[in-house]
Amino acid sequence: MAETNLIAESGKQDIVISREFDAPQDLVFKACTDPGLVSQWWGPKGVTTTVEKMDTRPGGMWRAVQRDAEGNEYAFHGVYHEVTPGRIVDTFEYDAMPGHVLLETETLEDLGGGRTKLTDHLIFQSVEDRDGMLQAGSQEEMIEPLERLAGLLQSLKQAASAR
Repeated sequence: MAETNLIAESGKQDIVISREFDAPQDLVFKACTDPGLVSQWWGPKGVTTTVEKMDTRPGGMWRAVQRDAEGNEYAFHGVYHEVTPGRIVDTFEYDAMPGHVLLETETLEDLGGGRTKLTDHLIFQSVEDRDGMLQAGSQEEMIEPLERLAGLLQSLKQAASAR
């Protein structure tokens, strides 16, 4: 089983999360840019995610709302800066904390043999913002979505091979 790695060095304003998937780059890219697929894996356990907007063009906006079992809502939004099969660059902002914007760069590296490495580099405006994100959501909550993405990719591959 592939392992998800999270690096958050003390005193730095970034987080790097990476994972290898047993899926081709184009399928991983689709799972990261198709609102119907993103809603199936993005977010921590115990929440449902609704992608309200996802215009995956440079300058296009995205917005997603997560709801927990108690009915609490957590909304996030951002703007895409670059969208290619190998790289997605966007901003990320939690609606409840306006002005605390981070820059996210997802790199999708084709490893050959139908495998892809996704590296998610999050750059915060300050070390304090980065540490706040780590405290608000445990590192486990940041890793769980990629575990669900791996399961979704396997399901998509099986469905495609059954056709």
